[in-house]
Amino acid sequence: MSADQASSPRSAAARPGTSGPGGRAMSRMRGRRLVLTLAAVAALLLAVLLSLAVGSRAFAPSEVIGALVHGGDGDAAQVVRFLRLPRTLIGLMVGAALAMAGTVLQGITRNPIADPGILGISQGSSVGVVLAISLFGVHTLAGYVWFAFAGAAVASVVVYAIATRGRGGATPVKLALAGAAINALLVSVTMAVLTTQAAALDEFRFWQVGSLTGRDSEVAAQIWPFLLVGAVLVLSVARGLDALALGEDVARGLGQKVAVVRIVGGLGATVLTGAGVAAAGPIAFVGLAVPHLARAVVGNDHRWVLPMAALLGPVIVLVSDTVGRIVFPPSEVPAGVMTALIGVPFLVTLVRRKAVAA
Repeated sequence: MSADQASSPRSAAARPGTSGPGGRAMSRMRGRRLVLTLAAVAALLLAVLLSLAVGSRAFAPSEVIGALVHGGDGDAAQVVRFLRLPRTLIGLMVGAALAMAGTVLQGITRNPIADPGILGISQGSSVGVVLAISLFGVHTLAGYVWFAFAGAAVASVVVYAIATRGRGGATPVKLALAGAAINALLVSVTMAVLTTQAAALDEFRFWQVGSLTGRDSEVAAQIWPFLLVGAVLVLSVARGLDALALGEDVARGLGQKVAVVRIVGGLGATVLTGAGVAAAGPIAFVGLAVPHLARAVVGNDHRWVLPMAALLGPVIVLVSDTVGRIVFPPSEVPAGVMTALIGVPFLVTLVRRKAVAA
C-alpha cells in the first residue's frame, strides 16, 4: 500500500479509533450520552432537594443544607435529618432497584411490557408479608423486610424451575406463562389469608399501597447491601443482554452463554425487586416504564441503559412522593398511587411516539 493510499479518508474511516465518519458518529453518540447522563444526575439532585425541603412544612434550600452539614436542634434540623432524610434515602434505593430490575427483566424475557411482577416476584413479597403478619406476629416494617425478600426469592426460583422444564429450556414465553400462573396462585393465597384475618388485612393494606411514609433509617440499613449485590449482578450481564436482544442463536454465536445471562440477570432482578418491594411495598409503574424512558434517552446499549434507569427511577419515586405530600394537605397520597398518576401520561406519550415512528 502506498503512502497516499494509507492516508486516504477511506483508510482512515476503516481503522478503529480514527476520525472517519464512523468514529465521529460514535464520538457524537458518546458525547450525547454523557451530556444526558449529567442532566439526569442534575435532575436527581433536584429531586432529592425537593424531597428534603417540601412537605407539610417547607424549608428553604439553605435550611436543608445547613441541617445536613451543621446539624443543630432547630425544627428544620430535626425534620430534615430524622424524618425526611431516611425517607429520601429509601426512595433513592427503591427507585433505582425497581428501575434496574425492570430493565433486566425486559431484557432477559425480550418482553417490552415485563416488570418485576412478571415472574411473580412482587406477589411473592406480598405473600411473605402476609405470612409474617398472620403466622409469625411481625408488626414492624423492619421485620417485614426479611419475609418480603424471602417471598420474592422463593417465587422467582419456582417460576424459573417450572420454565426450565421441557424442550427449549426457559424461553421468554415459558417464563412469562410460568410467572403469570405463579402470580395468580400467590394472589389467591394472599386473599385467602386476608379474608380470614381482619387484623392482618389492616396491617397489610398499609404496606401494599406502596409508600415511603414511616420508613426509617433501620429499613434503609437493611436493604442497601441487597441493592449493591443486585446492581453488581445486573451490570455484569449488560453485554449479554445486548446480545440476547438480537436473538438466542445470534447471542450464542457471539460467544454469550444465554442460560448464564438469564440466571445471573434473573437473580440480580430478584434481589433488587425483593429489596425494593420489601422496603416500600409494590410501587407501580417504575419497573415497567422507566426502562423505556431510559432507552429513549440513551439508546439500547444496556451499559448505558442500566445506569440511566438507576438515575431516572429515583427521580420518579421522589417526585411522586413529594407531590403526594402537598396535593391534599395535611393528608398524604402514597407514592405508589402518585407514580401511576404522574407516570402514565409519560408512558402513553412514549407509546404514541413509537407508533408514529413505526
